[in-house]
Amino acid sequence: VLMSIFIDENICNGCRGLPEARCERICPGDLCYRKENKKAAIRDQSACWTCACCVKECPVQAIELRLPLQTCANGASLKARLKPDKTIWTVCDANGHQEEFIIQAKCLKGDK
Repeated sequence: VLMSIFIDENICNGCRGLPEARCERICPGDLCYRKENKKAAIRDQSACWTCACCVKECPVQAIELRLPLQTCANGASLKARLKPDKTIWTVCDANGHQEEFIIQAKCLKGDK
């Protein structure tokens, strides 16, 4: 099993009020789109680069990166919360155990 993104329609709000969903706008492969129900979806998992742009961009954490069984236990996932000064990555294993990793932004607004 390869890494793939998963979009939880129960969490996705389709970026209400925006002309296009954030994941739609950020995906370098033009794979994310909004379905008729205004929920985000991916056109073709096999074409996904697993760059995680959509994972980081989702403001409600509806998108996660599913990790392959060879890397960790079945059912493990990776989510991100993007903050102005850092990205907080949360790894969740099949048993629900979570661990956070914080990556500080290299260049903050106003830095030179």
